[in-house]
Amino acid sequence: MPKTAYTYVPSDSRDNLEIGLDQGVWGWRSSALDRAGARQAIQSLREGDFLVLGHKGPNCRVAPGGWSDITLQRVVVAEITRPYFTDGAPVWPDDEYPERIGINVLEEEQAVRGGTLGVEAMEALRLSANKQGAAVLRSDIAAVVRLADAFSSAEDLPGDETVEHDGADSAVAQVFVRREQAKLRRALLRGSAEMGCALCGRVLPSRLIRAAHIKRRSAATRAERLMLANIMPACLIGCDELFEHGYVYVTEDGTIAVNSKSTSTPDLAVAAETLKGRLVADYGSHRAPFYGWHRTNVAN
Repeated sequence: MPKTAYTYVPSDSRDNLEIGLDQGVWGWRSSALDRAGARQAIQSLREGDFLVLGHKGPNCRVAPGGWSDITLQRVVVAEITRPYFTDGAPVWPDDEYPERIGINVLEEEQAVRGGTLGVEAMEALRLSANKQGAAVLRSDIAAVVRLADAFSSAEDLPGDETVEHDGADSAVAQVFVRREQAKLRRALLRGSAEMGCALCGRVLPSRLIRAAHIKRRSAATRAERLMLANIMPACLIGCDELFEHGYVYVTEDGTIAVNSKSTSTPDLAVAAETLKGRLVADYGSHRAPFYGWHRTNVAN
């Protein structure tokens, strides 16, 4: 059963919060983990567990339960991608924070009421605030499930939306990934009922178009995942899979090339060859680095 760590981030650590989210890492001062059980709690986290970061709340010197209905200015949900490790490499400008975990940000929301997270989660964040931001563990993911339900709507989770190939493993994490993709689809489609595929050029109903990351979501930074320059419309009747698995790729001049591994079956070779030599749509300097990453890391 996955578990959840809750960590409070005070107002004056806003810049550190942004840096940690962008770098995909969170860390603690050793002095904050020297208290009873704090270090062991962090060391018990495994890949696939969750970290909930609460930022900018009221005075934490209140009685237990005193945060049950307050508002946190920001709540971030992340999945653990790398368990506990120590590293002195500079990340944050004000201190080393050498005891670290790797994280993948799944969702962040502003002005979250305590009732959305639940009493136990809010109490864990209050305790963390009183322990210099040390993580407080809960042996379940109830609050994360509550957040997934609260943040998601029918509009965010359309029935024809599919989850990114390299998305999060757990069903709960996939809810957050789908919500992110739904937002990107709306930005890409801009209300259009149809769109052309960037690779084959066929104009298709929007339900057959994926807002596909060019640089894989799992390898992209938090900022890169949300950049439209890293998103292309790829059709679900062949092009999306051909690109995703590196059977085709985009060259430095913006034309589509075929990888030799596409010859593994005759029919696959035919499908890939239909795209060879085409100029990918909307190619330019804003997209070139992402296509370059795909060419080097997926197609090779």
